[in-house]
Amino acid sequence: MREYEYDRNAAVAYARKWALGRNPAFYDFGNIGGDCTNFASQCIYAGCGVMNTSPLYGWFYFSTNDRTPSWTGVQFLHNFLVNNDSVGPFAQVTDVRNAELGDIVQLGNADGEFYHSPVVVGKRDGRIYIAAHSYDALDKPLDSYNYAQTRVLHILGFRK
Repeated sequence: MREYEYDRNAAVAYARKWALGRNPAFYDFGNIGGDCTNFASQCIYAGCGVMNTSPLYGWFYFSTNDRTPSWTGVQFLHNFLVNNDSVGPFAQVTDVRNAELGDIVQLGNADGEFYHSPVVVGKRDGRIYIAAHSYDALDKPLDSYNYAQTRVLHILGFRK
């Protein structure tokens, strides 16, 4: 197994293409809990092209009923990315000052529950701009959201 560089440009290009629409290859979970992490996973996949097909603890999507919780769940995506030592993308948690294009910013409440996973698509003049689903957004300033805390899933690369 080798490590490869995450293609941040491909992840951002995908985010820009589908932020305000839906790729028909993926189910829209907007009416059953939210589509934000599904969209974030699609963007990550666009930047690496590799899924981890481990049935329980992997990260994959083949259909609505054939996917892992990490593909669509905020906390599950975090757990997969920061603990993955096998095939697929892997990440470390950092703060917003260190966010890069194609990284995932997770927004949380004061109780420590993280509930949203927008994708970084721009950094200008000290501000971060995101793309997201559920409440569709493209080039929305991160600081325009109302949240108590953030964590950035900085994608380090992927393995295959």
